[in-house]
Amino acid sequence: MKRITVIGCGVVGAAIAYELSLCQGVQVTVVDQTAPAQGSTAAALGVGMAVISHKVKGRNWRLRERSLKRYQTLIPELEALTGRAIQHNIQGILSLCFAAEDLPRWRSLQEIRQRQGYRLEVWEPERVGDRCPHINTTGVAAGIYSPQDFQVNPTDLTLALVAGAQANGAEFHFGKPVVGFDGAEVLLQEDRHCAAVQTPNQSFAADAIVISAGLGTLPLTQTLYQPIPIGPVLGQALRLHLDQPLGHLDFQPVVNGHDIHLVPLGDGDYWVGATVEFPPETSFEDALAMRPEADRLDDVLAGAIAYCPALATGKITQRWSGLRPRPQGQAAPVIQSLAGYSNIWLATGHYRNGVLLAPATALAVRDFLEN
Repeated sequence: MKRITVIGCGVVGAAIAYELSLCQGVQVTVVDQTAPAQGSTAAALGVGMAVISHKVKGRNWRLRERSLKRYQTLIPELEALTGRAIQHNIQGILSLCFAAEDLPRWRSLQEIRQRQGYRLEVWEPERVGDRCPHINTTGVAAGIYSPQDFQVNPTDLTLALVAGAQANGAEFHFGKPVVGFDGAEVLLQEDRHCAAVQTPNQSFAADAIVISAGLGTLPLTQTLYQPIPIGPVLGQALRLHLDQPLGHLDFQPVVNGHDIHLVPLGDGDYWVGATVEFPPETSFEDALAMRPEADRLDDVLAGAIAYCPALATGKITQRWSGLRPRPQGQAAPVIQSLAGYSNIWLATGHYRNGVLLAPATALAVRDFLEN
């Protein structure tokens, strides 16, 4: 029996645990210092921009496409296995294009996606207004509609992944911070092997270790003498309730305008959210300590109201913010072995795409460990 320990139980760690729990001859153990779906997962809207992304080749597109295909089976599979409902929206994503000079690029992407077997539609402003009458089309050059992209509630998904993995025999230990590794102190050895993950009061023997700890990656890899810098990026959103749902009841896609998402949740509830980079001079420690200023979130709402005026009548029922992990000095995400170690893998630093890329990351880790 191969023992695999996963550190971190956000959406990526939970997806890894679930996919590994489907493998024969594997015992999966997950360790996290907090409850599941905290950290970066709690700071996500779960918007899966795969087909509508301008990534068309290489690793970045392969991960998106693999996730897109796995999601088609994953959500119904988890709902059937666990009996848990997972809030998700399969009515696509509509991205508003405000610059006519960007249209050739969108039409080029449309042709590429058609060759790849995916639909991408370029709508005239009149069609945007007809399909989504809640959208102010003033200044809109076109609407880019991707019917195969989606949105899923990150917390619902993570908890279902945990429940599914548990049903398959995986073990989860929450409230247990990792404080060390057996074997990390052998500094001169090229292919060090860590035999166990240590918490304050327990040691978990492991044949393989997967670090999926988001912003916790740096301190863990420092303990292993191979620091992987992961910096924070601010994600923030507010939830609005409207007396009447926006637009047509039978067509409620996610809308993106000026990089601000409008996410329908049903019953007149909507998320409005965006990602904001910290200034370049902000240190890691300062970013971790920062909290968004109220006027910054007000700017996000104002940006959404500009393309969806009816939001101005909504009642704010919730505000939240959180930090998302972005690798420093390399592309996101980091999915690779840890240099100097024969049995430690990294699956972290997904930046804005943790929910989208979680299934593909889990399958990649499974492939690594099986091979």
